[in-house]
Amino acid sequence: MLNIVDLRSDFDGSAAKNLYKKLTQRTATQNGGNIIDIVAEIIDNVKQNGDSALKEYTKKFDKAEIETIKVTEEEITSAYKNVDPQLVETIKKSKQNIWSFHVRQLQNSWIDPKENGTMLGQLVRPLEKVGLYVPGGTAPLISSVLMTAVPAKVAGVEKLIMCTPPSQDGSINPAILVAAREAGVDEVYRAGGAQAVAAMAYGTETIPAVDKVCGPGNVYVATAKRLVFGDCDIDMFAGPSEILVIADSSAVPEYVAADLLSQAEHDMLASSVLVTDDVSLLDSVKTEIEKQLVILKRNEIIEKSLKDYGFGILVDNIEEAIEVSNNIAPEHLELCVKEPMSILGMIKNAGAIFVGNYSPEPLGDYMAGPSHVLPTSGTARFSSPVNVDQFIKKTSLIYYNKQSLETTSSDIIRFAEAELLDAHANAIKVRFKK
Repeated sequence: MLNIVDLRSDFDGSAAKNLYKKLTQRTATQNGGNIIDIVAEIIDNVKQNGDSALKEYTKKFDKAEIETIKVTEEEITSAYKNVDPQLVETIKKSKQNIWSFHVRQLQNSWIDPKENGTMLGQLVRPLEKVGLYVPGGTAPLISSVLMTAVPAKVAGVEKLIMCTPPSQDGSINPAILVAAREAGVDEVYRAGGAQAVAAMAYGTETIPAVDKVCGPGNVYVATAKRLVFGDCDIDMFAGPSEILVIADSSAVPEYVAADLLSQAEHDMLASSVLVTDDVSLLDSVKTEIEKQLVILKRNEIIEKSLKDYGFGILVDNIEEAIEVSNNIAPEHLELCVKEPMSILGMIKNAGAIFVGNYSPEPLGDYMAGPSHVLPTSGTARFSSPVNVDQFIKKTSLIYYNKQSLETTSSDIIRFAEAELLDAHANAIKVRFKK
């Protein structure tokens, strides 16, 4: 079921280049011009008509006729009665792990006064309002609530709102509401798709405009985030999910197959890649995939994902496997090798690294602590997972007294005149009659 790519005789050739292109351009296959036009029209409608546009799109896309967009306190309280108490406890444990990890990322403001009459510094402040998008779709992403909301609350965000699409009866999945309350979300709204992103970016009569929109979503949500970026901030341009497993002869085929399948069930555009120097391991993993697939509920999605974007890549050695991985820059990278810590320093590009046979990707999805909202489609080359830094802003602080400014005035004037900006130079000259 995996597409086999043998790079042992073509490591730097066309086969490798075609592979990298196919894996990193999956998002491009979704973003046709018609999608951009559709989303732009939705955004304009929400900007013009606010709540009425949201209700219109909720009826059209979610098949739900809603009167109130905001979820009430009674609904949230009631949600706790409709969620398995053990799941509530699991949500609380996950929240605590996420909090403990992200609190270590906090930064402090600093000021550095000098004896020469100058003072420089940096003020670190949280964003005031952040909006979270939580998909409905084929699976209730309870964990995504925690993975976006908790880092924001650790950062000190003053107001945290959430939009998520309702069921046809207008209700919101109760476990999502419980997760929102546990994570510290202040307000929840029943709105989904591109229209929810537009509402958070520009505001409506009910939903406040925010400084930043975060969270995963389908191609329409991702496109909406692209189009509103600049009017507000966003976390990232997220593409379909992906996993890459580097494995040698010490890997357990049953485990590797299960991990590849776990990622393929996200959607048909998800990619699952095994890179190994062991032909027998690859054969065993293929057998295990076929064996495990028959018992999985989302096997149709998995089969399509593996057919289009599932690869078993053969290389001569683990060093070459690492190079392949660095070129792909996967969202999730598993190191299922004999001594994983010995190669950790060679990994340059990955959203999250899972070390060893007992650190499977779902551990990171739910319980470990780091946010599972990660860079995809090769963007791990230059971007990071959702973290506390994404919910703060930094302001530079500059103070010079008259004497210290005069000391450097000639240099400032010289710079300004070299750039032909005489008004800049004059702002210094007038203070010292130069």
